[in-house]
Amino acid sequence: MSGWDELYPLPMLPAWVPGAAAGIVSLHLIQKLLFPYFWADLRYLLKVLLCGLRVEMYRLQGRIVTVLDKFVKLAEKQPHKPFLIYEGKVHTYQDVDRRSNRIAQVFLHHGALKKGDTVALLMGNEPDFIHVWFGLAKLGCVVAFLNFNVRSRSLLHCVSSCEPKMLIVGADLLGTLEEILPNLQKDVSVWIMTKDSTFPSVHTLLDKIEAASEDPVPVNRHSANNLKSSVLYIFTSGTTGLPKAAVISHMQVLKGAAGLWAFGATAEDIIYITLPLYHSAASLLGIGGCIELGATCVLKKKFSASQFWSDCKKYNVTVIQYIGELCRYLCSQPVVTVGNGVRNDVWREFLDRFGAVKICEFYGATEGNICFMNHTGKIGSVGRTNFFYKLFFPFDLIKYDFQKDEPIRNKDGWCERVKKGEAGLLISKVNAKNPFFGYAGNKRHTEKKLLCEVFKKGDVYLNTGDLMVQDHENFLYFWDRIGDTFRWKGENVATTEVSDVIVMLDFIQEANVYGVSVPDHEGKAGMASLILKQNTSLDLGQMYKQVVTYLPSYACPLFLRVQEKMEMTGTFKQQKFRLVDEGFNPSTITDPLYFLDNSKKAYVLLTKEVHEMILSGKMKL
Repeated sequence: MSGWDELYPLPMLPAWVPGAAAGIVSLHLIQKLLFPYFWADLRYLLKVLLCGLRVEMYRLQGRIVTVLDKFVKLAEKQPHKPFLIYEGKVHTYQDVDRRSNRIAQVFLHHGALKKGDTVALLMGNEPDFIHVWFGLAKLGCVVAFLNFNVRSRSLLHCVSSCEPKMLIVGADLLGTLEEILPNLQKDVSVWIMTKDSTFPSVHTLLDKIEAASEDPVPVNRHSANNLKSSVLYIFTSGTTGLPKAAVISHMQVLKGAAGLWAFGATAEDIIYITLPLYHSAASLLGIGGCIELGATCVLKKKFSASQFWSDCKKYNVTVIQYIGELCRYLCSQPVVTVGNGVRNDVWREFLDRFGAVKICEFYGATEGNICFMNHTGKIGSVGRTNFFYKLFFPFDLIKYDFQKDEPIRNKDGWCERVKKGEAGLLISKVNAKNPFFGYAGNKRHTEKKLLCEVFKKGDVYLNTGDLMVQDHENFLYFWDRIGDTFRWKGENVATTEVSDVIVMLDFIQEANVYGVSVPDHEGKAGMASLILKQNTSLDLGQMYKQVVTYLPSYACPLFLRVQEKMEMTGTFKQQKFRLVDEGFNPSTITDPLYFLDNSKKAYVLLTKEVHEMILSGKMKL
């Protein structure tokens, strides 16, 4: 053996190699110890940069490429690939393209719509929602998605605020149309997704679609000149009461559509969407995300916990969209998700119950200019920030006065940042790269969302209305909403809107609406503290009829509390903090309490027994 070594001596390593290897190992250990998320942050940041570079390249080439343009190209490239699967029926990219062409042709010849006109869309989850949306987009129209849960006066407000030339209503929402039709502006042309109509001066759409041509309309009808131009209005319920029409630009649609791609989804994925399409989560992240990937979407009319897993198995679903409530419902069932608003305990239970599911939590607001994505999978976090991310998307968490309901300013008039680990109001800098487009037809509400002179003269920030906490590892956690809004069943509930409906009753003097926590439930359940007019009594039957008629189901107060005197703050606002803390416990509250029992379709006395049933989960909310 030694003779072999003499004939063929092993090459000696240069003296610097062991040192270099030791250095690399040391650096790796230091990185793991001090910067454990470095590579995950870098990968995510590169994806963000790639997305921006792609848009910039199109701009330099003199091209504006929208999500609609991408869909049309995909219909040419992969015409027979399933785009939508709805109630077992497959709609290919070509099918959706052709039917949306038919709808565009109908309104080109019958609707007298011009490029830039607004059309309001009141439809549930069904393929024709997407066909109508794309058809109108091909005519260059701005489409306003109406929340089909909103009724009566609130719905009329939504329609008038976006000033549409036309209202299109789904066949299953004709009852809602009948409620508002007498008070609808006369210059709004109304179309319904049926072949015949009993309403006067209402046009039918289904018969005309069947007779229309599948030929595409001229491209110049929908070609965009500017990515900042409006393409959608999506309604959001803010702190001021009635829903507001958030202006959505082509750029925001592109950003939303890139979400699934940023989380690692591919063209081979099948995305399961049960969220309502009028929500930006379903329409932009879900449908837009499918188009960005060239993937397939399974669309449901509404969420069903009992059908969920059988659907996933039947359609080979690989990505599901969620809100926090949806995950809790699934955990209640006997047996790669993307979304927002899931609590820590539900997240852990979901993983324990269903195994190695990749949960991709994110934070964003329909009208917002900031987004966080939890690209590391840290349980409970909505995302993570770092020095480079803040360079591109500058934001801060500032001190907030809960009693005065406004940011705290120091003696010099400037806002102050909170320390890590403290809850602060999330504000996002408004600039050319991160604009705020505001609300349609409401300059006052647009201006109210902005904070000026925050840290220095001339700066402008968007007030998100959300309180967040940033920990020492730079993970961000949602803490709560500020002002007069709380979240229930995945929807924002504006307390002033609920109060306005309740005080319409002739025996109510005043109503103070707020949200209370219910164990094992996401968000907060609605509760109303009531002051009765003199010499009147509480009519529970009338109360029930009033709220279910004029409010969406998620906004109906689950609990009522009758008080003799309404507590006010020092600035003469209704005091909510003590009421929120006291909750709905009949053992500690001496005032009469009532509970909305959906099984009895009535408000009933909230006894200790009923309270126990609610806490134990035996009483369905």
